[in-house]
Amino acid sequence: MSSVVARAIRAGYKDREVLRGVDLVARAGELVALVGPNGAGKSTLLRVLGGLLRPASGSVTIDGVDVASLDRRSIARHIAVVPQVFETLFPFTVREIVALGRTSRLGPLGTLGSDDARAVARALDDIGATDLAERRIDRVSGGERQRAVLAMALAQEAGVLLLDEPTAHLDPTHQRATLDRVATLARVRGLAVVAVLHDLNLAAAFASRVVLLADGAVVRDGQVGDVITPELIGRVPSPAHWRSVTRAPADDRCAACERPLDVARYARCDVCKGVRFCMDCARTHLCTDRCTSNGCIAGLCVHAVRAGVVDPRYGIVD
Repeated sequence: MSSVVARAIRAGYKDREVLRGVDLVARAGELVALVGPNGAGKSTLLRVLGGLLRPASGSVTIDGVDVASLDRRSIARHIAVVPQVFETLFPFTVREIVALGRTSRLGPLGTLGSDDARAVARALDDIGATDLAERRIDRVSGGERQRAVLAMALAQEAGVLLLDEPTAHLDPTHQRATLDRVATLARVRGLAVVAVLHDLNLAAAFASRVVLLADGAVVRDGQVGDVITPELIGRVPSPAHWRSVTRAPADDRCAACERPLDVARYARCDVCKGVRFCMDCARTHLCTDRCTSNGCIAGLCVHAVRAGVVDPRYGIVD
């Protein structure tokens, strides 16, 4: 059981500072969701936590040990990282990809032992990818590849798991199933998990805590209900299903304020189709009064949560 603690982190790239005095704690058994607009510093913070980027100031400790004092092999035994993009030049099988997670634990000869084989099999089972084990990594879908990379991270048997948009290539069913598995593993095995998530529904459903970043600083760190609020969530960009369209019919009006739409720029819900809003109203209104096309989180319409506003006119979706 591990915990990771970051204190007063300032970090960036060359002459560009990205993180400005960030504090973050992820304890054993927690799934901490990092949310915030693009460019807020979420991925940079994961790189600092994983020892991949040295901060200009501040410290990161794993169970009280400064990450800066550890070599890469030692860090890999404590911290597993799932990046946004994973590429390999060789047509390994999924099982072989997952086995790469054992690298830091191999002996001098670099061969897999029985303990390693068991760890690989368990990781595949944990993430629901056993059926993919013998398939080539270049012949699986993007979502299946992502599950393989998650299994590789689990095979490291590290106490800290850092996930950078782990559901980006998954369909909605596998998004929820994967995060459900990760949250369960965190609780059962005492993992400290930090995950960058852009879908606030998933953060609300599975995170133990939510940390909102904006402009390289922590805006709020707390329970889901304390962070995902109408007042704060305006700092998170509009969700993917709001599609900005280049032109609107000249006589069309916003479904909320009923003002004529700007013919050059408006928003349309890509789930419900056809319901149009001006760009101002797109962030503060539901796309339809009781749409449940994507399901419901914590008794709230998903579109209310995604848009950042729970409009009392529409009530609770049952």
